[in-house]
Amino acid sequence: MRLALPSRAVAAFAAAALLALAAPAPARAATPFGTLPPHNPYAGPDGTATMHGDTGSSDATRLPGPAAGPLTSHRTALQSACPTVLVGYDGFPVALCTTIIGRTPTVHLLDPDDGESLAELPLAKGSLLGGVYAYLDDRDRLVAVDGHGDLLRIGHHRTADGDWELTVDGRLPLAGAIPAGDAVVGISPDWQGRVWFATGGGVVGTADDRTGAVRRMALPAGERIANSISTAPAGTLVATTHATYLLTADADGTPRTAWRQAYDRGPGRKPGQLSWGTGSTPTFFGPRTGTDYTTIVDNAAPTVNLLVYRTSDGSPVCSVPVLRAGGSGSENSPIGAGNSVFISSTNGYPYPALPADAGPSVPASAAFRGGLSRVDVRPDGSGCDLVWDTTVRSSAVPRLSTADGLIHTILRKPLIPGTTATSILDPYYYAEVDPATGTVGRTKFLGAGFLVDTLQMVGSIAPGGVVYQGTITGVLRISAQ
Repeated sequence: MRLALPSRAVAAFAAAALLALAAPAPARAATPFGTLPPHNPYAGPDGTATMHGDTGSSDATRLPGPAAGPLTSHRTALQSACPTVLVGYDGFPVALCTTIIGRTPTVHLLDPDDGESLAELPLAKGSLLGGVYAYLDDRDRLVAVDGHGDLLRIGHHRTADGDWELTVDGRLPLAGAIPAGDAVVGISPDWQGRVWFATGGGVVGTADDRTGAVRRMALPAGERIANSISTAPAGTLVATTHATYLLTADADGTPRTAWRQAYDRGPGRKPGQLSWGTGSTPTFFGPRTGTDYTTIVDNAAPTVNLLVYRTSDGSPVCSVPVLRAGGSGSENSPIGAGNSVFISSTNGYPYPALPADAGPSVPASAAFRGGLSRVDVRPDGSGCDLVWDTTVRSSAVPRLSTADGLIHTILRKPLIPGTTATSILDPYYYAEVDPATGTVGRTKFLGAGFLVDTLQMVGSIAPGGVVYQGTITGVLRISAQ
């Protein structure tokens, strides 16, 4: 997810659109979660450079969330679904959105003081909206692939009259490496400065815009890629609809398979998921290097499992049933920090529409009951244990702060308390969850109705304790008063 919001979920909302009180703040205890993936020198700040925080997709950050006390929120209406909000070294948020009318991918530069748009730049539209996953490079440029299959580096600059503008500062065509009708769904830089890309049809490649070299390989026929990819010094993680891969590259950038691990993809797509297979962008995590292990959630029925592998050779560490208290299915990337992994449920989440190739769900429908689980890898690596399992009803990809020791997310509460029903009038709340127990602490009402539907998109914690959360119509800015 994942995603954050997965690109297919943005497409689902855009297609449908065309048719269509604060609790006391908890005490801030010291956190035991400290080890995160190492900084990628070709990416922006850790915690805000990618949709999942860093190139290892930890969905964790060393930045603290809002300070204790009353909270305030502000909605920037952009008439767009905004799954990607990143923040560079200069403190300026950059959002990659998709307009409701026209489904045009559009980059917005946001004002760090109030979240309003300072400049915008439409991109070429493609079959998957030109891709929704993007990242900030070490010069605060947004790196994305547009609908023409061009790898873009988009910078923001002051004009002569003092206004802001967004410009394409670099362009490398990838079209020759992408089969007709296919499109890039995930990108991430490696430690050599190359950009790895993955397409929905199962092509993985590298692009070096310093030399113009583009290399590719095709994964086995029938395996699709429906989530983004993750990079670490050991290689690139890719989760297809059938298996998890660690890939490395030859000296000229040609991808090679280091290991492959198949998983249980179940009898079909679960309700609240957008494809038949894992919903996870794969996550690097671990107590020593921050990349000792890799993890995804499978699609087993009736109960999904958290799968953990050793990064070095792909050998299994554990398979643990998760999300048993709520709905057992997930479209989201797990949080990984130290020895701990946190998984949120999307089972039954009411997406406005589904991708054309999603296929029927098994079962045909399900209530959105929520769910959040914590699994710890044993210190000696001999296996894993389920620490807690709750029915937290998260409507966003949660983010762990190792600075304040809290999980930050958005809750979608039922309009009729005590039920699992959903409606377009549901209320939404910013929430902080204790990672030690899974209990919800401070909350803040954000609004009700589809205008503030966070549609399982990611929230980013920015410097100053500000949370930027994408919705299907714009961006929410949440901070202490």
